[in-house]
Amino acid sequence: MTRSICDLCDDHADLVQVAEPLFRDFGARRAFSGPITTIQCHEDNALVRSTFEAAGEGRVLVVDGGGSLGRALVGDKLASLMIQNGWAGVVVFGAVRDVEVLATMPVAVRALGVCPRPPNKKGVGERDVPVRFAGVAFTPGAWIYADENGLLVSAQALR
Repeated sequence: MTRSICDLCDDHADLVQVAEPLFRDFGARRAFSGPITTIQCHEDNALVRSTFEAAGEGRVLVVDGGGSLGRALVGDKLASLMIQNGWAGVVVFGAVRDVEVLATMPVAVRALGVCPRPPNKKGVGERDVPVRFAGVAFTPGAWIYADENGLLVSAQALR
């Protein structure tokens, strides 16, 4: 991503949704963009793992964990899978862990907070369904853009 999301907002105000500033950066990459893939789950990351095991092709995984900070949905092992399989980033409406390792990894990770407790692994949840949080609708196939200024979503790729 080469343009600031501020510039994208200026040039495409009628096309973008701007997320409420709820998220913290945990990976070493601060700017990222790509088409959205979604998962809706609650304190269970089995679908997150299986998704990151597949080729990312520059996509961004948006995980609706219901805002729960009771169990982490992403940690250093899943971040390694993201890097290995070409994912552009992950946005977690929930918690992450292993943050001291994530901070050194060339990966983009945004989340609400941190929890050391591991996730459940029962496979409960849904993939590629529209989700809504932080005042934004995240639809599979839409585009997400993020940098130090925040996060925005557009139904189409922006230039």
